[in-house]
Amino acid sequence: MSSSLTNAVSDFATRFSGQLLQPTDAGYEDARKVHNGLIEKRPALILRCRGVADVVEAVNLARSLNLEVSVRGGGHNVAGRATVDAGMMIDLSLMKGIYVDPKARTARAMGGATWGEYNRETQLHGLATTGGVISTTGIAGLTLGGGWGYLHGQYGLAIDNLRSVQLVLANGQVVTAGENDNADLFWAVRGGGGNFGIATSLEYNVHPVGSVIAGMVAFPFAQARDTLRFYRDITADTPDELSSWAAVVHGPDGSKLVVIVVCCCGPLTAGEAAVKQIKGFGPPLLDTIGPMPYASINQLFDAGFPKGALNYWKSSFLSSLTDDVIDAAIDWYGGVPSPMSGIVFEHWHGAATRIPISATAFPHRGIGYNLLLASEWTNAADTPRNIAWARQGFAAMQRFVASRRYVNYLDDDEAGDPAAEAYGPNYPRLRQLKGKFDPTNFFHINQNIRP
Repeated sequence: MSSSLTNAVSDFATRFSGQLLQPTDAGYEDARKVHNGLIEKRPALILRCRGVADVVEAVNLARSLNLEVSVRGGGHNVAGRATVDAGMMIDLSLMKGIYVDPKARTARAMGGATWGEYNRETQLHGLATTGGVISTTGIAGLTLGGGWGYLHGQYGLAIDNLRSVQLVLANGQVVTAGENDNADLFWAVRGGGGNFGIATSLEYNVHPVGSVIAGMVAFPFAQARDTLRFYRDITADTPDELSSWAAVVHGPDGSKLVVIVVCCCGPLTAGEAAVKQIKGFGPPLLDTIGPMPYASINQLFDAGFPKGALNYWKSSFLSSLTDDVIDAAIDWYGGVPSPMSGIVFEHWHGAATRIPISATAFPHRGIGYNLLLASEWTNAADTPRNIAWARQGFAAMQRFVASRRYVNYLDDDEAGDPAAEAYGPNYPRLRQLKGKFDPTNFFHINQNIRP
């Protein structure tokens, strides 16, 4: 480190209330690692902030030193955008304050909170907001990219439940964006990811969600075609309160399976009626569908995505789940190199699809399925063939996909301008607003929107 940088960091440390880590410091190695073990980057500085003032100081320091900046919330982004080589990681993971107002049915959480932590607080009051399907995912990253989850059919995406966001902009200014305050910025961050600032806190609407009818049914891989066709048929007429996804995966014993996962957030009696058809198909090898706390379904698959496992994902939207799509996916999964990998079909429907395309930056409001090829493994020596499996399978599926991409799943090796495909008709306005709020593209280690 140069003497000028050393002096700047030493001066900064006198004002910073969080934890400042450099490569030789104890704790640096653990702090630099993100959820995806495939990502190996070494920031020059890691600033673990404790409050908004720390975030402001960090942004100002990075700007003065001309350092690239990454922002870490939960650290789950599969492309590793939470970290940076030789730059500054602004780490919000110590900022976990959560306040729930059960009378107003709102909740505010700081940018380092995870969905598991958020759900724990809201569920004390029998309330919830649409979140992800893995509880260790950070609330900020998932929300700002859209936020598909088990409650999306009834209550919309996470961004559709967002009331306001406090942001630190590239110039160090602290602003609040909401419907009546910086409305253009509020439009942009609802889908625009981390392009416009650092989300230090997010305020949500919360809804009455206590016990749900949820769980999984699993069938032998030999029945995968019939099971996925059945899944297509039942999702053609799914009530808003029933959200679901299906996948071809491996079971704990190493055998290939096809699974259907559901969550019904309506009254329990209605939920039991809604899943009756699913429970009656088969018979299944495994049926765990029944009443459970909402937080439990949000944690059900955490073990399948352990921190440190190596991940490489590819995804795109499907307007329909045709026989050809089903056959191609099953045939491709037959040669999967890792039992941790899966091909997933996430059903998008209900309230999330009735929001006008232009209402938020997030444009994907059509009914359909998000196709995800999730390649996951643990032995680094197996990296080339596991990446190749996902890439080749994704290329083979291109003849079926729609011209839509879920920005939260974009990898870092996408061809062309993936942001243009992800944002569609909203992209020109997003570029204009990027020019207004971040004209130098200070925040560019993300699913980047160029000014």
